[in-house]
Amino acid sequence: MRSDIEIAQAATLQRVAELAHSYLGISDEHLYAYGHHKAKLSLKYIETLPARKSSKLVLVTAISPTPAGEGKTTTTVGLGDALCKIGKKKV
Repeated sequence: MRSDIEIAQAATLQRVAELAHSYLGISDEHLYAYGHHKAKLSLKYIETLPARKSSKLVLVTAISPTPAGEGKTTTTVGLGDALCKIGKKKV
């Protein structure tokens, strides 16, 4: 079995702007890029989204990361992937 680092190193990175546009329909102007592979979404864009009565909010918090360096971001990404896998919309 491959280790986590081997899996991560074998991954092919995609540009976040392309992912945001193709999967979510979010244009570049709403992203604050931190290089090609990380970005934050404009709060003004989020405020323009319509409210959804059936939506749920999942808060991921932590005091400190694990010794392996897994923290809130890793947990959030894994949770999002798992929800998509069972057919739930994560946005």
